[in-house]
Amino acid sequence: MSNTSQSLPVGEEIFLLKMGEMVLKGLNRRTFEERLMGNARRRLEPYGKFRIYSRQSITYVEPKEAGCDLDGAFETLRRLFGAVGLSRAKACEKTPEAILETAKTYLRDDLMAARTFKVESKRSDKSFPMTSIQLSQFVGGELNEAFPHIQADMHTPEVVVHVEVRDFAAYVHANPTPGAGGLPVGVGGTAVSLLSGGIDSPVASWMMAKRGLALEMVHFFSYPYTSPEAKEKVLELARLLTPWCGRLTVHVVPFTEIQEELRRSCPESLFTLLMRRFMMRIAQRVAQRVGAHGLVTGESLGQVASQTMEAMAVTGQVVSLPIFRPVVGMDKEEIVRIARKIGTFETSILPYEDCCTVFTPRHPKTRPSLEEIQEAEAALDIDGLIETAMQGIERVVLHP
Repeated sequence: MSNTSQSLPVGEEIFLLKMGEMVLKGLNRRTFEERLMGNARRRLEPYGKFRIYSRQSITYVEPKEAGCDLDGAFETLRRLFGAVGLSRAKACEKTPEAILETAKTYLRDDLMAARTFKVESKRSDKSFPMTSIQLSQFVGGELNEAFPHIQADMHTPEVVVHVEVRDFAAYVHANPTPGAGGLPVGVGGTAVSLLSGGIDSPVASWMMAKRGLALEMVHFFSYPYTSPEAKEKVLELARLLTPWCGRLTVHVVPFTEIQEELRRSCPESLFTLLMRRFMMRIAQRVAQRVGAHGLVTGESLGQVASQTMEAMAVTGQVVSLPIFRPVVGMDKEEIVRIARKIGTFETSILPYEDCCTVFTPRHPKTRPSLEEIQEAEAALDIDGLIETAMQGIERVVLHP
């Protein structure tokens, strides 16, 4: 790795990815770094060839050839879970003069547009002849001479000139851009997320991907009660998640026969709860098929009749895998705020029906007992219905 890293072409623009909580991972830290770099390589393939390596809590992303789409690459890296901040930086020789000249030229537009600035320096290479404070004072004083219209402001500067003296080169950049944070997708294993056409489940999926889970999506489709347009809406929601989550497979489950059998054979007040128990069973079967070890739902406590504490206990009772409910304690405003941030809100509110609204009971049971639910299910061929649904699954693979 060292030979690759030391080939950095001084004078080229590169990206610096700052790690957050990953630096606290001790002996497992390298596993997290490798996952982050692997995810970055896959995401950057459409934008050219890049050399990616980690050193001293920084992941370096260096273009290997002319013509790389740096703007597209940077925008993609903003959605890379595991990086808490990222900067477009210029590499230069590790001398005070080279650092100053790079700051004057590379950050000229930023400095010309600002009224106040300061310089922050970090010196990882302790052989560098100046301390961090001395380097900041030198660069700051010279920049003030070169750009006399700006004043030094140590508290609320418009522009912060960052200087980092590291193993292989010095790097100059302006204010870092916030990254996606969290942990690299896949480092925590794989889970199956139940994706509807609403606001909550895409947000729940995003939140669990941020905690390092790779996701397989399951959607329940009840044609002709739900339209092909409703199905396309859900696939679009999954597409909108791929810049954050990477490649996604949506398992589209035919659910019409199950819902019609429930309507024929079960009390109306229990319909939604029985339907959700079938969903959980099928999601677990999909998880077993793909090697996933958890389920993700968009349930928020008390939001609808099927999301009371008693109802969630009943629907979760049919599976043995852990169920992650990341929005369970959030109100609708908080969920909507995240949906807007990640770009799913406008699609979620498109007026297409969802299978959860098919045959909605007039008076749904909110505090069910397990005994009455199991009594209602006794009239059903549960295994046969599930097996038929599993055989009819359509798999749709979506790429960022």
